[in-house]
Amino acid sequence: MAQIEIRLPKMGESVTEATITNWLKNVGDTVDMDEPLVEVATDKVDNELPSEAAGVLVKRLFEKDQVAQVGDVIAIISTEGDSGSVASDPTKEVSNPVASATEITKTIEQAVATVNGSSEEISKNGPSGKFYSPLVRSIAEREAISMNELETINGSGQAGRVTKKDILDFVDNRGSQPVAATASVSTNNVITPAPSAAAPLTASSPTSAVTNSFLSNIKEPVVMPNPGDEIIEMDRMRKIIAEHMVMSKHVSPHVTSYVEADVTNIVNWRNKVKNEFMKREGENITFTPIFIEAIVKAIKDFPMINVSVSGTNIIKRKDINIGMATALPSGNLIVPVIKNADRLNLTGITKSVNELANNARNNQLKPEDIQGGTFTITNVGSFGNVMGTPIISQPQVAILAVGAIRKMPAVIETPHGDFIGIRHKMFLSHSYDHRVVDGSLGGQFVRRVADYLEQFDPNREL
Repeated sequence: MAQIEIRLPKMGESVTEATITNWLKNVGDTVDMDEPLVEVATDKVDNELPSEAAGVLVKRLFEKDQVAQVGDVIAIISTEGDSGSVASDPTKEVSNPVASATEITKTIEQAVATVNGSSEEISKNGPSGKFYSPLVRSIAEREAISMNELETINGSGQAGRVTKKDILDFVDNRGSQPVAATASVSTNNVITPAPSAAAPLTASSPTSAVTNSFLSNIKEPVVMPNPGDEIIEMDRMRKIIAEHMVMSKHVSPHVTSYVEADVTNIVNWRNKVKNEFMKREGENITFTPIFIEAIVKAIKDFPMINVSVSGTNIIKRKDINIGMATALPSGNLIVPVIKNADRLNLTGITKSVNELANNARNNQLKPEDIQGGTFTITNVGSFGNVMGTPIISQPQVAILAVGAIRKMPAVIETPHGDFIGIRHKMFLSHSYDHRVVDGSLGGQFVRRVADYLEQFDPNREL
């Protein structure tokens, strides 16, 4: 009986593991080639993994909510259509020496933990809102690491998430770690955890030792519900967004500069060409591609906006990859990326914007679609907002929010004198990382974007 091992594929440069969120096939089910087999979730995106062979699913090596590493065998498919003794009763599988050794080791470790004191059951979300993967939780429970201790670990993963290496390093150095104090309870339905000792700093830490020491002592209050309150658990994407936004505000001192831009020429030009564009290309042209085109031009004028920070080094990016914040039907947010936007004309940018936005709303983005951004645009105007103070998407150093376009009375200067006219205007809000972008650069950049928008040629050909 020929058997095919289905392995967890590589799903992006920085993705090393994934959580099994749902099996689409049960043991004994027939599976076709390229038929969806399992749903997995990474720190970046959710995916359906297709089967690499046709046959019968005879074994699942990971169950729901378990974490697999890239390259791990997650399932076995029999290509001869006979599930054999393995599929007939999955609970009576013959154990191999490796599995037996693993079980023996686990039993010994559990016995040791029992002698030293029973381990606390770790929930997947700590009091601070941090998400802990099943792998990290199992190690914490095995090593009798309390939730208070777990909260002190500075994670090196996506959005500060604690990885397997982080918790194992903590275990190795645990002897020198003072035990965290217990939380103090106030009388106003808010539990305020007491400050705990800072975990050892790592070389990859993005902030200074002083800053890390300070931040590690900050504890988010846990609010107790009142009678009649509804408790809604965050979904996985909302937790990741929350972690990433908090991390960004901790890492980067945010400054925001504002300018107002007259986009009357753009509004009139789009109204003139949108029907022709639809007939020729089969899709709409929105304002977003025009904004992105202006941003790309301004980045070329001010390339130090297109950078990242690594410790005390500044990484000046060669590529210009524009992320565009996209609201999902669930209310969550995702940021697909237009790669090498400087190499595309307006039609190419438009097609990329439409394709990525549609794929995002239909949950069809690939991991590579949301990686590698060097600058982000977010359209707060789509919700009727005139301006906003966006949070930087790490490891970028800047993000631009475009507000709603409104008809406004304005003074118009002409060779024959000034007069009042109705103009289409909007605000641009530019948030930037004050570690490497000062007010001069941040302000000049957003002013240059506005200049490109105001100088748009109303007679431009498609």
